[in-house]
Amino acid sequence: MTASRTARERVRAELTREITDIARRQLATEGAGGLSLRAVAREMGMVSSAIYRYFPSRDDLLTALIVDGYNALGEAVEQAESACPRDDFAGRWLAACHAVREWAVAHPHEYALIYGSPVPGYQAPQDTIAARVRDVAAYSRIVCDAWESGAIAPPMDEGPEGLEPDAGSFRELMPGVPDAVVWQAVSAWTALYGWVNFEVFGQFNNVIENRRAAFEHAMRLAAATMGLAQ
Repeated sequence: MTASRTARERVRAELTREITDIARRQLATEGAGGLSLRAVAREMGMVSSAIYRYFPSRDDLLTALIVDGYNALGEAVEQAESACPRDDFAGRWLAACHAVREWAVAHPHEYALIYGSPVPGYQAPQDTIAARVRDVAAYSRIVCDAWESGAIAPPMDEGPEGLEPDAGSFRELMPGVPDAVVWQAVSAWTALYGWVNFEVFGQFNNVIENRRAAFEHAMRLAAATMGLAQ
């Protein structure tokens, strides 16, 4: 019975992987809003009713693709950042930034799914949160390590007034870091994803040619915003 169950689990895992692979190709041609379980089943040569055993609805399939995307991006950031010396905080930040850009440029449709326009009618469930924060957790570790080591100068003030409750959203990821430094980090993160969005969605076409060099410069400026010495 154990061998039989293992074989069934293996077949199920293989079919699930095939479904998500086909769905990713659909993202490239139809966009997230055009994702169709029936179309996926048709391409697989599977009756449409059978695919619902794997993904009960289009939203379940979207959730799986979103979680996969977040995990792939998070893993790329974690690997790049962990390869740097622990006391090279600016280097860790730049490595993480380049990992985001390189993954996004290599997987534009998957990036669009997680950082593009919301899919009409889709509400992301709690299942996506753990994967969603992998990249943010990596950036937060850099900020925490830099602050604890004294590499970030103490802020001159306590941060923007009226934003204390919002800063609380980040305190779990950056315990012990002053709110002013938290907002410096948030500003840097938004600069990172703003730049990547502009590149992936074509806003730099016919404007910036040497995008990697321009990106490097922009992320160094973002590091300075966080107070990371270079």
